[in-house]
Amino acid sequence: MPLSDTQIRNAKPGLTPQGKQTDKSYKMGDSGGLYLEVAPSGGKWWRFKYRFDGKQKRLSLGVYPDVSLKAARERRDEARTLITEGVDPAEHRKAAKAAKSERAANSFEVVAREWVAKHSPNWAKTHASRTINRLEGDVYPWIGSKAIAEIEAPELLTVARRIEERGALETAHRVLSICGQVFRYAVATGRAKRDPTRDLRGALPPYKGKHFAAVTEPDKLAELLRTMDGYEGTLTVRCALRLAPLVFVRPGELRQAQWADIDLDAAEWRYHVTKTDTQHIVPLSTQAVAILRELEPLTGRGHYAFPSARNPRGDRPMSENTVNAAMRRLGIPKDEMSGHGFRAAARTILDEVLGFRPDFIEHQLAHAVRDPNGRAYNRTAHLPERRKMMQAWADYLDAIKSGANVTPIRRAAS
Repeated sequence: MPLSDTQIRNAKPGLTPQGKQTDKSYKMGDSGGLYLEVAPSGGKWWRFKYRFDGKQKRLSLGVYPDVSLKAARERRDEARTLITEGVDPAEHRKAAKAAKSERAANSFEVVAREWVAKHSPNWAKTHASRTINRLEGDVYPWIGSKAIAEIEAPELLTVARRIEERGALETAHRVLSICGQVFRYAVATGRAKRDPTRDLRGALPPYKGKHFAAVTEPDKLAELLRTMDGYEGTLTVRCALRLAPLVFVRPGELRQAQWADIDLDAAEWRYHVTKTDTQHIVPLSTQAVAILRELEPLTGRGHYAFPSARNPRGDRPMSENTVNAAMRRLGIPKDEMSGHGFRAAARTILDEVLGFRPDFIEHQLAHAVRDPNGRAYNRTAHLPERRKMMQAWADYLDAIKSGANVTPIRRAAS
């Protein structure tokens, strides 16, 4: 007779349905090869007994009560259907597990984390952090567990549109770009056939990038510098504010400046530019050297020239928003000037007012400048001329701050 739920619930270890004592497992038969095995420990296991290719076999169908009597019968029927089709249910299960395991091993998240681990040592820390955060927050929850070879363009578009709908169109474009790099890595390592992001060109509205806020008119720059000289915060931040326009490096490079890289006697700051993977030299004007000499007694025993205020030992740099936050406290709007904006100001005025050669300026901005044969210039290229340029730039800033007549930027005739 088929089993009932009452019989199964009342089944006890050590006592068979016939009332016999036993210290072994015993079976309670249902129908069609299905039976319940009651273990001495009290566990109740569903089993399916069948013959395939002349051999007696059995298949586990789960544990009661997690798998109910009805569910066990459905699983038995599925197994019997496979047998009639000439498929061994046990081998079918092994194959399904192997396929699932392979999909997990080649899931988008596994491949993406492998790609990040391989390439992130060559990235700037901020870029690595943003990339990982975008993957973990916007991609993995939706397609991370899927086999990367099975992901199609419409699924990626859904991921991107979810980001777009929250008003982050730029991030949506960047996430698609990151996914494209992951897919191309998967293709290169034999885990995908193609990159489906190529099918999404034009699928998102174009994003018009915003330039960093910058003051490039000399008279406005003079007013801004006078305002910055009035900062009354800590000496570390005050020196960073005063040095930023003189050296016009990227904000991350300024805040992470290390004393070991600065030679005040030689008036040079040498460091590695992560963005372009090149060595760079910043000739220091007499004004820049004076600022650093003023700062040295305070932070010179630490690692960083501009350490975090929360880290007295000096082994952590100030936060990436410190200079911008200081300008906001001075009443300088974020849409008027940013820490990055001094680069645009220097590029414009050095060329259009002071008349320095554009390639000198590009070298000093640590841009990837190449010679006519396509070779990258080394870090010492035009160094004497760049020293003169940096001193002329510092003298010019002092002059306009003190109220000297400023030459307006030459505008091309319309």
